[in-house]
Amino acid sequence: MNETSEYLFDPIQNELLYLHRTTTYNMGTFYHRHNAYELYLFLRGNVNFYIENRCYHLQRGDLLVLNPEEMHRSFALDKNEYERITINLKKSYLNRLSTSTTNLSACFDYRPKGKGNIVHLEEHELQRVLQLTGELEQCLSSSDYGADILGNILITQLLLLTNLTFQNTDFVATDIMPELVRNTMDYIDCNLTRQLALEQLSEAMFTNSSYISRQFKKHTGLTIRAYILSRRIELSKSYLMEGLSITEACYQSGFGDYANFIRSFTKMVGTSPGKYVKYGSLL
Repeated sequence: MNETSEYLFDPIQNELLYLHRTTTYNMGTFYHRHNAYELYLFLRGNVNFYIENRCYHLQRGDLLVLNPEEMHRSFALDKNEYERITINLKKSYLNRLSTSTTNLSACFDYRPKGKGNIVHLEEHELQRVLQLTGELEQCLSSSDYGADILGNILITQLLLLTNLTFQNTDFVATDIMPELVRNTMDYIDCNLTRQLALEQLSEAMFTNSSYISRQFKKHTGLTIRAYILSRRIELSKSYLMEGLSITEACYQSGFGDYANFIRSFTKMVGTSPGKYVKYGSLL
């Protein structure tokens, strides 16, 4: 597997994608992101969930929110059944369900990137959510008159419940990401536009470069090189949306080779830089 394929862009085609899955294997071990928001409800299993530079061991009733810019991955630690519900929602769909006084995407957007992603539902709260998701599942598989409208109502109820839960919680999830890996990620993020090499990381972390590489791969699913590439792509996207030219975005985000930038951007974002500028708000 080459470096750029380790960071996955997983596009969501529909405005709403609902999945209730139980597996006994890892469906993917690498960080990825979507072009949609995600609600993730953990039901059972022995699973670590990674969001940006944090890692959490999930418990039944953990409810997660993820926006399109947040890299994440789940990793099953054994072959026990791993059950979860995921709901992906396009921004356009959330906008239609929201009102001028009730922004249903607030729980996804109004927090620091990679922070405040998790609340824990007590069993009675979880049962309420499962009642709504069960009814939603029936609506989405039905062609009966009014099933689509009822589905929109159920999604709205779920989002209202989620937003209120996040607004009123004092729950703080325990981050179990090893300090070495977290510090390595932070160092990379702070030095993206400079030349980065394993020797520099080794000096900064006061640790052998081979050990850093092994620990980084173990806990992120990515090589350090692939992580650097993914972060530079994300930075270039921000520059493009601010109005910089493709060439300016390329070099100011740390790329030294324009052709490599175009190739990597297209593969990881799912579209070329030029098309991203034109349709970026829809991706």
